[in-house]
Amino acid sequence: MKVNFIYRIFKILFLSVLFFSCSSDLDFDQTKDLKLEPVFVTNLAYFNVPATQLANSGGGQVLFDEQFFDAFKEKFFRDNLIKAELDFEIENTIIRDFTVEILLLDANGQILETDSYSVPAYSGNSNVIKYPTEVFENQRLELLKKTAKLAFFVRMAPGPALDQNSTGSLKLRSGATAYMEIE
Repeated sequence: MKVNFIYRIFKILFLSVLFFSCSSDLDFDQTKDLKLEPVFVTNLAYFNVPATQLANSGGGQVLFDEQFFDAFKEKFFRDNLIKAELDFEIENTIIRDFTVEILLLDANGQILETDSYSVPAYSGNSNVIKYPTEVFENQRLELLKKTAKLAFFVRMAPGPALDQNSTGSLKLRSGATAYMEIE
């Protein structure tokens, strides 16, 4: 009987605690001060050109490729982007020097900006070159936002002849980091 009495008192005390709670007024005006600053990292472009595709008698050669770049198609992205960084890394295992030019083109095919990268010939050692980050802010960012296409020119310097048995390749890897501010 005593155990039953203690059990009832414990139940009453426990249930009474459930009716007491703390609360405060919620201030939804704080959401007006909300500022999000997300950062997005993505691949931008990649190519791998084998030496056999560049076979020639030793003179220079130019390769060209163009691709659509619709990153700024969305108004939300255009309006909230405050900074962008482009990183380029080129690996050359071919016994020839190269120049890689990356052109930013608008919707009419007009050149907005050209970035040029010298690539030394392969000499038996690791030949991976990480170029300084291209930072786009302020006026330069506005140019980037007008970009509709990316064009790649690969110019091979004169040098030793390449044929179908030549080894190596020219690889470009690039990435983009986008900094946004959403209020």
